[in-house]
Order: sequence, then C-alpha cells, then structure tokens
Amino acid sequence: MDFKDIKRIVELMDQHELSDFELERENFALKLKKGMNEEVLKTALASLPAAPAAAPAPAQLAPAAAPAPAAAGAAPSEAPAQEGEAINSPMVGTFYIKPAPDADVFVEVGSAVSEGQTICIIEAMKVMNEIKAEKSGTISAIVANEGDSVQFGDPIFYIK
Repeated sequence: MDFKDIKRIVELMDQHELSDFELERENFALKLKKGMNEEVLKTALASLPAAPAAAPAPAQLAPAAAPAPAAAGAAPSEAPAQEGEAINSPMVGTFYIKPAPDADVFVEVGSAVSEGQTICIIEAMKVMNEIKAEKSGTISAIVANEGDSVQFGDPIFYIK
C-alpha cells in the first residue's frame, strides 16, 4: 500500500463521514482515526514506504494524547453529568470561551442559550471555529477551561 492508496482512503472517510478505519493485510496493519493531529499523520505516512510497520503508530499516538485533557477535567465532569446533556467537542483543537482575550465570555454557568447561538470557539490548525448550541437550554456546567486542548467527543459543556 502506498501513499496514494492511503490518501484515497482518507478521502473516502471524509465522503462517508467515517471517524475510524482499520485495514489488516498480511504483514501490514493500518488504523486511521479522525481528529488526529495532521502533522503526526503526515509524518507517519511519509515513513510508510520505508517502514510499513510504522503505520500503526498514529493510532497509538492519538489515545496517548487523550488522557491529559480527561485527567484535567475529570473531577468537574463527574458531578455535572447528572445536570443535563453533554455538549461534546466536534473537533480536536484549543478551547476558547471568549472571542478575544479581552472580551467577555460567550456563556457562563446559568446562561440561557438558544439553538444556533455561539457558545465557544475551538481553534484547529490556526482556524477559529465558532461552536454553536445545537439546542436551547441553560448552561449547567463548563467542563473545559480557556486554552485547554480538547479532543473530538470530549464534553465541553452541559446544558439542561
């Protein structure tokens, strides 16, 4: 399997909105997971023709990065779980609760939000992505802290 084949698999994952992909062949295994740091993936793919055994490395790197944010937010996320529905991060990136360092926060605990309202920003690859509420309600907890790295699927708010 060469770089073009792997690139085509990634394109197919995007087309079909897949977040995980595994392929095993004799003496070869490939695991892809969306949300992985693009630079890590490029580095791993660049080394693929020279060392096919390096292909599984990206899958091992992604879980290693996940425990750090979970450990940082583990205590706060336990209690709020009973106080509403989780709003999860739709991507990997850096969490910001304010549109600018000197600006007011988008929301705080107790804020009433309406569907489509911007509740935070997640910076991914130098792009600021506004995250909007998927439903109306009241923010019951803010799990992520300003500047935290968040992973795809991490709870960042709870809403009730």
